[in-house]
Amino acid sequence: MELLIDLETIMADLDILAAYTEAPAPAVTRLIYGEAEVRARAYVRARCLASGLEVREDGLGNLFARWPGREPQLPAVASGSHLDTAPQAGRFAGAVGVVGALEAVRALQRAGFQPRRSLELLVFAGDAPTRFGLGCLAGRALAGLVQAEQLRALQDATGRTLEDWRQAAGLAEPLEQVALAPGHYAAFIELYIEQGPLLATEGEAIGVVRAMAAATTLQLWLHGQHSHAGSTLMLERRDALLAGAEIALAVEAAALATNRPHTVATTSLFQIEPGLVNMIPGHAALTLEVREIAAEPRDHVLRSIDRAVASICARRHVTYDFQMHSSDAPVTCDPGVVEQIVRVCEDLGLPRQFMVSRTYHNSLFMAHLAPTAMIFIPCRYGDSSLTDEQVEPEHILQGIAVLAHSLARLSE
Repeated sequence: MELLIDLETIMADLDILAAYTEAPAPAVTRLIYGEAEVRARAYVRARCLASGLEVREDGLGNLFARWPGREPQLPAVASGSHLDTAPQAGRFAGAVGVVGALEAVRALQRAGFQPRRSLELLVFAGDAPTRFGLGCLAGRALAGLVQAEQLRALQDATGRTLEDWRQAAGLAEPLEQVALAPGHYAAFIELYIEQGPLLATEGEAIGVVRAMAAATTLQLWLHGQHSHAGSTLMLERRDALLAGAEIALAVEAAALATNRPHTVATTSLFQIEPGLVNMIPGHAALTLEVREIAAEPRDHVLRSIDRAVASICARRHVTYDFQMHSSDAPVTCDPGVVEQIVRVCEDLGLPRQFMVSRTYHNSLFMAHLAPTAMIFIPCRYGDSSLTDEQVEPEHILQGIAVLAHSLARLSE
């Protein structure tokens, strides 16, 4: 089947979406439920209706646009991404997957294709953690991993709740009806720009994602002793900052010791008290994250960190408290969906590379509901979610072509 991908319309849609922003161009800032995000979602909704799709919206703001198949009672095949962004982001992350999924459906319609299973565009309401401190909010809620009462209680930095925000955005459907049952979709594919340099560096057109990393995040509080920097002798000090600095290095060492390229560990926040020039810090708070595509290597690193914290704190006479903030399960992408994507690349003559996703996407949680995979396209210089992210139109076209053919095959 030969498909005509309308690149001019795709780029025009991306330009229009980029104009819905809370920040001056070229930056794009669209926080969930903000005016820019609501307007962007309304624009996509109108484009879906103009394409003859059946549109609905749930209580969280997730948008569903369905092209009914010949056997509409069967679980649909879905694709999509998000429209919200982090502050000062670029125009492509998320938006390419939304516009791309819609164009994939339109291309199949133009070709006269009639899917057996319905095809559905899914626009996630919430990817970036900026507003409520929880990333991939939509995917977690759709998978039933966050309950309605937990959603209502989420707050932004000012104390305003998600419930207040969604009502102001005109969302009235019950949050209890957001979660979907496992098997709701026959398959799900997310088209995304690579958030790294591999495809651009190696000249590959398509990244076929076979695994998605997930993180365990820990909060660590260190309790030493505030004391004067001049009058406290070196051997008498209980310095929480130095204990934290040693721990940060131990976190790095634990990840490096695995010799696994997919193991990464980060000390992302480090706060001290009292923070005075002439005082030894008596308290420190650290946020630690370990990310992997497999649970066992990640757990091994966490055990190493636990031992290091105990040893360092004992030696420095500092006490500590640990708390697990969150822990998500890594995902292996569905082999059947991956195989279909690979075959499409071969049929289209597009060079492809197997990859892992090391950053969070809603697909990580959609895998709880359906056989799931991702398609990556190159991002120039390997920068994404940044104001100056650059994606070549040719790569967008190729990614949508692979997506459209993959959706067609999975729908039969």
